[in-house]
Amino acid sequence: LVGIVATLRSWKGHRYLIDAFARLDRADAMLVIVGDGPQREALERQVLDAGLVPRVRFAGDRRDVAPWFRALDVFALPSYANEGVPQALLQAMMTGLACVTTGAGAIPEIAREGETALVVPTENVEALAAAIARLADDAPLRVRLGAAAREHCVAHHSYEAMLTKMEAVFARACAARRP
Repeated sequence: LVGIVATLRSWKGHRYLIDAFARLDRADAMLVIVGDGPQREALERQVLDAGLVPRVRFAGDRRDVAPWFRALDVFALPSYANEGVPQALLQAMMTGLACVTTGAGAIPEIAREGETALVVPTENVEALAAAIARLADDAPLRVRLGAAAREHCVAHHSYEAMLTKMEAVFARACAARRP
């Protein structure tokens, strides 16, 4: 089960994910798209035109995405622009889920090629399809990347780690203001 959790906006790359999914030579693979937004109609039409309706589910907007992450085998976020550090990617990695993403925006702060995720060039359907297929076919790689992703995110991007970093910034700022 391959999935994405993201607002259906063009720069999140859903259309590339659908094209990549269409190239997978795995009849048993399913794609779930969790989220809603302005691109929904166009994406549903793309799925219909590609003949993928039986293998793609639009779950719509969900408040509790944790069960969706737990259900997935592979998380994909093929963003190509307008990204900071995507919350959905952080959440997927924190759950220990193997991820395929791009180097758009600040994504490389958490997604390190071959270490914490598979990172493909933006807007590259062939590379995205190959990375998804690689993870689908290699359970030990999924486990290794998922564990490394969780370890990295807990150490550097958990609430505790972020609060510690913020406290250090404020302490330096206060110390610099002292006469």
